[in-house]
Amino acid sequence: MRNPTTTTLGYALFATRWLQAPLYFGLVAAQGVYVYKFFKELWTLILMCVSGHATETYVMLAVLKLVDVVMIANLLIMVIVGGYETFVSRIGLQGHRDQPEWLSHVNSNVLKVKLATAIVGISSVHLLQMFVDVHHTSRHALLWGTVIHMAFIASAAILAYMSGPMAAQTDRGHADRTPAGHPRAEPEAGDRRHGQPERDAGDRRHGQPEREAPAAAPPAPRQAEPDADAEARIRAAGFPVRKLLEDFDEQHPRGFDREAVARLGKADFVAARRNVVFVGPPGTGKTHLAIALGVRACQAGHRVLFATAAEWAARLSDARAAGRLDAELAALDEHALLIVDEVGYTPFDAATAGLFFQLVAHRYERASLILTSDRPLGRWDEVFGASAPALADRVAHHAEIVRLDGDSYRTRRATSAWAD
Repeated sequence: MRNPTTTTLGYALFATRWLQAPLYFGLVAAQGVYVYKFFKELWTLILMCVSGHATETYVMLAVLKLVDVVMIANLLIMVIVGGYETFVSRIGLQGHRDQPEWLSHVNSNVLKVKLATAIVGISSVHLLQMFVDVHHTSRHALLWGTVIHMAFIASAAILAYMSGPMAAQTDRGHADRTPAGHPRAEPEAGDRRHGQPERDAGDRRHGQPEREAPAAAPPAPRQAEPDADAEARIRAAGFPVRKLLEDFDEQHPRGFDREAVARLGKADFVAARRNVVFVGPPGTGKTHLAIALGVRACQAGHRVLFATAAEWAARLSDARAAGRLDAELAALDEHALLIVDEVGYTPFDAATAGLFFQLVAHRYERASLILTSDRPLGRWDEVFGASAPALADRVAHHAEIVRLDGDSYRTRRATSAWAD
């Protein structure tokens, strides 16, 4: 049983973190000072150029000074946003179109490394200014400028090296403190050995094709605890396993559009009623990315429903047989995002392909779809037959198509295990 006095004292001490809030607002004022300084330097440079008194060296030094001001301003905003988020209070930007990718996962170690690298960048600009104006810089100043810059580089390298073990230790500590009865997103023992989600075994038992392997064995989740409503939406979505964008192994696929995936991670495409299509060979991480975007959509307040193409076919066929296909399509309108996984693993007859066309046509410009497929849209006639051109046309009209190239994650793991 907890001591009430100790608990009250702990809460009081924790509440003192708000004393730091005025410090961050002070840094906002300092940001304004640097904005003023930037435009003052820019105006001086313009006047010198117009009057013809600006030499090439002067222009270069003035531009470097402007760059220096901008980099320091960037350092300030990094400290303001990241520091406030880490040490004072959460900044609720979930679902905002401009939410920084790192904001919800920042911690003191990450912040230190970011600050150290920013300082190295600023020091590099200062050192470059000294070398550009070398005729007016003493050898003593050049020597110490270089030494100080190398010290900054060494410090940043040491911080980056230390942040890995420190973050791992923190994750282990959080895992050890997980309350009893609170479910963990942890695979079964057999799945840990082979890197496969539990759903794969069920798929093989029912004769369905293997699901996409995770692109990397996920570590302990680094995201903040989602609110109860978001957690309920994630559970209701029917994901076979929870995947996060942060756990995706970007080094496994030989090529894919990282910027597009980061942009999609903001979940704006759902509100815009746009589609997403992941295309690539089996085992390249298409399902991982589809689930991860579905989780982001749930956290952004949208209802999501996940199923394989074969499962969607069975669901729509049952609804048609019961004479309630229109009612089923209308009921699916309650979900802002539907995920159709494994398109192309099983070809469909004409009647089933027609059901898929009705689903896509019903949601066209009204709600979003995420589809994963092992073949490009131009070859969907191999799956949907005569319905393919019209179906693919509606899917692709407002869609982000992301191609993943590479070898199968499962094959690579199996080959590695055999070599060992």
